[in-house]
Amino acid sequence: MDGLFIVDKPQGVSSADVVRIVKRRLGCKTGHLGTLDPFASGVLPLCLGEGTKVAQFLNAADKAYVGVIRLGRMTDTGDPTGRVTETAAVPELCAPQLEEVAARVHGEQLQTPPMYSALKRGGTPLYKLARQGIEVEREPRRVRIDSVQLRLNAPDVIGFAVACSKGTYIRVLAQEIAVMLGSVGHLEVLRRTRFGPFDIAEATTLEACERGDGTVLGLRESLRHVREIQLDTPATARARRGDVPLLARLPTGHPDELAKLIGPDGDLVAVIAMVGATWRFARVFAPPLRAHGGAMSRDTCGS
Repeated sequence: MDGLFIVDKPQGVSSADVVRIVKRRLGCKTGHLGTLDPFASGVLPLCLGEGTKVAQFLNAADKAYVGVIRLGRMTDTGDPTGRVTETAAVPELCAPQLEEVAARVHGEQLQTPPMYSALKRGGTPLYKLARQGIEVEREPRRVRIDSVQLRLNAPDVIGFAVACSKGTYIRVLAQEIAVMLGSVGHLEVLRRTRFGPFDIAEATTLEACERGDGTVLGLRESLRHVREIQLDTPATARARRGDVPLLARLPTGHPDELAKLIGPDGDLVAVIAMVGATWRFARVFAPPLRAHGGAMSRDTCGS
């Protein structure tokens, strides 16, 4: 059982809790991509077995979220789990104002990570420092907001839908939107609806997983967004050995592009990257073990 398992993480459990539950149920090496806070829900990809080897090609994936911003109260965490640190009146709002603010936050921008985050300073997560009342300087980083929609759910409640780049803190964006609307605010509800090529519609609930339901995406399907180059049997053997001269015979690609090399049996043989005008091996995969004469298949998780 090697590949990705897409879970719809419920509210009230941590991403690490989900990993423990799935690992106990499936009995194989398990890790997660893109941490979701306990109060948040939605798409949480889990890497199973050899699936950890494709994680590096998914970590930079774009994401999409829906949620709710509560105006009038700011919390120290920027979400509903924190203590209120500031209150402010909420002006009367209308749709054109929301559209104007949505346009202002669209595009590339510098965003300062919050203190309540998993980023580390000297090996210590920032959230641990924040809990001690310690605030340190954080370097702003460039993020990208591809789309944002805002709607007035109530006089002090803003619903939103956002598509953004890796590294975007929605809590920080929610606070910025509240200030632009003439008040303060915090993120009250957050649900991730997309992680790279994986949509919430294909996610399995944690309850279904515990029943043994759900589909594991194989290594090839886990990189469905990466184009494929088919190899014959001799070329597959060369690629498994990391034979660099073989790459010169492949169709060229775009700078920084990734491609999958697929063997005649449909297995993922390697991932290659276009560096300048030349393909380079990014990861070579061992042949999958197949059931034969009672031997264990690599499609079955072991302890």
